[in-house]
Amino acid sequence: MTERPYVVDEMISAKAIAARIESLAREIGQEFAGTDKLVVVGLLRGSFVFIADLVRELELPVEVDFLEASSYGDGMESSREVRILKDLRSGIEGRDVLVVEDIIDTGFTMRHVVHLLKARNPRKLKVIALLDKPSRREVGIKADWTGFEIPDEFVVGYGIDFAQRNRNLPYIGKVRFTD
Repeated sequence: MTERPYVVDEMISAKAIAARIESLAREIGQEFAGTDKLVVVGLLRGSFVFIADLVRELELPVEVDFLEASSYGDGMESSREVRILKDLRSGIEGRDVLVVEDIIDTGFTMRHVVHLLKARNPRKLKVIALLDKPSRREVGIKADWTGFEIPDEFVVGYGIDFAQRNRNLPYIGKVRFTD
């Protein structure tokens, strides 16, 4: 199978992302002020760059853990069937938890993850998403913090991939097919 040729047009610069993360970290710091340790749960794989930059900006004691959920595979459309591929290593009962997501699209993955984690009785559970596509939402879920609201475009970069490519771009870009 040959891949369709495409280019990536920059949508959100690395500088804009860094500035927004600084601002979000201040808000999160206020929300979780006084916590003995914030469990920051990154949703793999798309959030790994975002979570690394975010935790470096947080002036809180943090523990980082990861959960891998999938509803896309290598496609551009959500399958709406969420599978947990990797679970947390630590328990979160009675703890403060921040779930870090790269992008909320249809909302199926985030709804599933929030339901799963709430069942584990954290003291407080909040969600941050770097990107939000509200025009694509099919279920009622909203992040407590959002980096950027974007239109219905397929995006890559800053950890987000298209068929495991373009994660290493320092910016968020829109995929444009050239054929």
